Amino acid sequence: MNSSYRVLATVLVALVAFPTAVLTQSRPIGVLGITREIAPIETRLQDSREVVVQGYVFRAGTINGRQVVVGRAGAGKVNASIIATLLIHHFNPSTVLFSGTAGAVDPGLRPGDVVIGATVVQYDAGVQTPQGVMPRGMRNAVTGQLDPLHVPTPETLMDVARRSAQGLKLPAIKAPEGDRVPRIVEGVIATGDVFLSDASRREELRSSLGATAIEMEGAAVIQTCRQFNVSCLVIRSVTDQADAQALNNYQQFLSVASENAAALVAAIITTLDVGLDKPLR
Repeated sequence: MNSSYRVLATVLVALVAFPTAVLTQSRPIGVLGITREIAPIETRLQDSREVVVQGYVFRAGTINGRQVVVGRAGAGKVNASIIATLLIHHFNPSTVLFSGTAGAVDPGLRPGDVVIGATVVQYDAGVQTPQGVMPRGMRNAVTGQLDPLHVPTPETLMDVARRSAQGLKLPAIKAPEGDRVPRIVEGVIATGDVFLSDASRREELRSSLGATAIEMEGAAVIQTCRQFNVSCLVIRSVTDQADAQALNNYQQFLSVASENAAALVAAIITTLDVGLDKPLR
């Protein structure tokens, strides 16, 4: 084999060894969410195709000219970490966005309102004491360092989210007191492996952690992305008040909340710099 053939063979081996997304000029943006909650993002995909990885369904396509890969997560932190790891390993995204719904901890929030996760916290991970769980940051298995209890979103990514929210008009929601236009706010998103329908526990999380909204996946995806050096942002829209009526209200407002979260995520995708090939810091 002459030198030219050897070079060609080396290049072909390299192409096979790396995920297809690495070879594109710009890395895709990853979007994750629970199957029913991520549907409004999937409907926005153009020229989409299904990609199944280890049995998990992803859809690859474009939104407003940007390469996007959407992954369907199961409920809870373990399921969320699995899908995030597969997304990062197989598609090499520049940024990961999580789109979905949440229960309101802030009493000022109403169904359809959207929360941008300025920070996330795992409220059920830490040290169990007679007084309850004392939350603490998770330990990085590679460096041995503890993450902060409240993990912040990279400021550059928050800036993109803020710019995207400006001028985004969400449709009005009918309510007994009259039609209202949902708000977009920044706040603390608390993650745990339970669907919260307990007003007293909700108030504990508000007073102890400053939680704005509560859900079951976001902080786990953030932890996974930090481990693999990929920037990440969680976007949630409110379905319920995390009280005794939470399950009924979740079903009632699931569709509108999922759509509102997706609207902001789509705006963020459009606002992200074209040609982005490195994680935002």
